Amino acid sequence: QVQLVESGGGSVQAGGSLRLSCTASGRALSINAMGWYRQAPGKQREVVAEITLGGHTNYADSVQGRFTISRERAKNTVYLQMNSLKPEDTAVYYCNVRIGSAWRFDSWGQGTQVTVSS
Repeated sequence: QVQLVESGGGSVQAGGSLRLSCTASGRALSINAMGWYRQAPGKQREVVAEITLGGHTNYADSVQGRFTISRERAKNTVYLQMNSLKPEDTAVYYCNVRIGSAWRFDSWGQGTQVTVSS
């Protein structure tokens, strides 16, 4: 079982910045990738960014160039620096981890709310 705790959300005006954090904990964790997802009201959860053990990153087209994902392996922590925020970035943001070949989509944290006003 893995526990995920997100933090750092808030309310900002368009063009502002926020930095999200997420720490994973649990027994015998062997995390090889971490990622951020978001879910806006009435929409499905979507991937925002992922980072592998080796530091390779992937971003959704909608956040490319504005968001930066990073991680501290020793702390099992992943960050999401969000700049130039837009109202369409408003959502609850969640993190998740890949252990072995599988993302732990059966284990979500409480998420952190990001609200961007125009």
